[in-house]
Amino acid sequence: MTLILTILQVLLSLVVGLYFFRQLRKDRAARPGGGRQADIEGEHVRRLRSICLSQPLNEAVRPRALHEIVGQEEGVRALKAVLCGENPQHVIIYGPPGVGKTCAARLALEAAKRSEGTPFRMDAPFVEMDATCLRFDERAIADPLFGSVHDPIYQGAGPLGQNGVPQPREGAVTRAHGGVLFLDEIGEMHPVQMNKLLKVLEDRLVRFDSAYYDPADARTPAYIHDIFQNGLPADFRLVGATTRSPADLPPALRSRCMEIFFRPLEREELAVVAENAARRAGFSLSREDAALTAAYADSARTAVNLVQLAAAAARQEKRSAITRADVEYVAACSRRTLLREERPVQAGVPGQVNALAVGGADTGSILRAEAAARAGAGRLRVTGIVDQEEVCDGRGRTLRRTGSARDSAEAARTALAALGVPVERFDLHVHFPGGAIVDGPSAGLAMAAAMESAISGAPVAADAAMTGEISVHGDILPVGGVRAKVRAARRAGLRRVLVPWDNRAEAECAGIEIVPVRTLREALAHLNAETARPLPAACGDGLLAAAPERGSANLTNNA
Repeated sequence: MTLILTILQVLLSLVVGLYFFRQLRKDRAARPGGGRQADIEGEHVRRLRSICLSQPLNEAVRPRALHEIVGQEEGVRALKAVLCGENPQHVIIYGPPGVGKTCAARLALEAAKRSEGTPFRMDAPFVEMDATCLRFDERAIADPLFGSVHDPIYQGAGPLGQNGVPQPREGAVTRAHGGVLFLDEIGEMHPVQMNKLLKVLEDRLVRFDSAYYDPADARTPAYIHDIFQNGLPADFRLVGATTRSPADLPPALRSRCMEIFFRPLEREELAVVAENAARRAGFSLSREDAALTAAYADSARTAVNLVQLAAAAARQEKRSAITRADVEYVAACSRRTLLREERPVQAGVPGQVNALAVGGADTGSILRAEAAARAGAGRLRVTGIVDQEEVCDGRGRTLRRTGSARDSAEAARTALAALGVPVERFDLHVHFPGGAIVDGPSAGLAMAAAMESAISGAPVAADAAMTGEISVHGDILPVGGVRAKVRAARRAGLRRVLVPWDNRAEAECAGIEIVPVRTLREALAHLNAETARPLPAACGDGLLAAAPERGSANLTNNA
């Protein structure tokens, strides 16, 4: 009897063991990531990670410290002032592509971690996202920026989902908690996302909601109750970068952020970038060839790309130096156009002056403004400009402005008449050659100087450039873009720049003389100093009376 019981016990144990063994095999087969297929896929991933190409030159030449960022000393200083210290602020960085906005933000956080009294810890994260790649989903199924809720109805909800428990998933705003969230091209964000971001910046946390959440459900873990009731922390500092102008960004965002501008790099600075890139690539590049590379480039990134292609061409021929032929070859292959800057006017030519302009990316340039005077009935013609343009008034309205440059020329002629210049005796033609676009009043001073020079026949000082709006009473009014304009004049080798008196604080620049002026009379006196041309002593005194001999001869020649 005992034997029979023993045999039955052994059989029962075998049956139970076999049952559990089969259940274990079923569980392993059904477990995600298990089995031989998972091992094969894991090995494939490890093999892919073992393959690595050489580092691109753009990454190799990336600055490793803030002082290595070329041409952005003012912007970097402002960025450090905003992020380093006891109370770091949100920031928007404006500037064209390839001037170091992303790199400066990353390095500024590293500097902030070491600053005195900083709230950033040494492990503060730098989370980078491209706003153009953030997809907007009205259902909020997947939101990489703010996070989302994995509701039970969605595939892959797991054991909690099978019990009807919604599961919050954190986004970039939470991963950046305690650090910096960098949003590149922040101006491209969807308006709904922008509003959600503003709420997160204000509350310093992100909240979640789900129709499946039940506060009284005992099956819901405590941490999920905590997230739904209190939100996830999102206390970070936002650094947004954009190539758009400030007027294109929502005022609500701008009011919450400090604004810093990164300017376009100048030729000399692009040449430095090209030299550094060649050195990092192990090639020599002469200063003249670096300057040629800069003349083909519109940003630091473009300059590095040209150097990388030129280095590849030299490497194929077993050379360690990049030559002019290499630079011209890769520029032609890349369909790059040589960017030529307008040269200053020639000395001794009446009716020609150096005007200053600024582009949309805060890029200054020199324009040649010229005027011709012929005896006539006082007619005025202005060419080489855009007579109509659309402007935004900042309140969502778009207005059409007609003839702003011509209006400036009319005001300049009226101001000259008040100084005694006989503009009513001449037909004047003001022209900006080279297809230059003059769409604002800042060329008023240049047009006035060119017209006065054309009428008198005495040339304007060729080593000077000027900018400023002219009123009909001869006052010189402030204009925009003075810093960029002054840099353009210095880059062209000019000796002095005439700027409106109210812009004198903006015009500080080493290597060039700044001449603040209040009135047209004062400006013409500075421009005519070298030619010793006298000006009328008072309004109403004719120019011929002030300088009868030379004025009479010149007027005859101009006629």
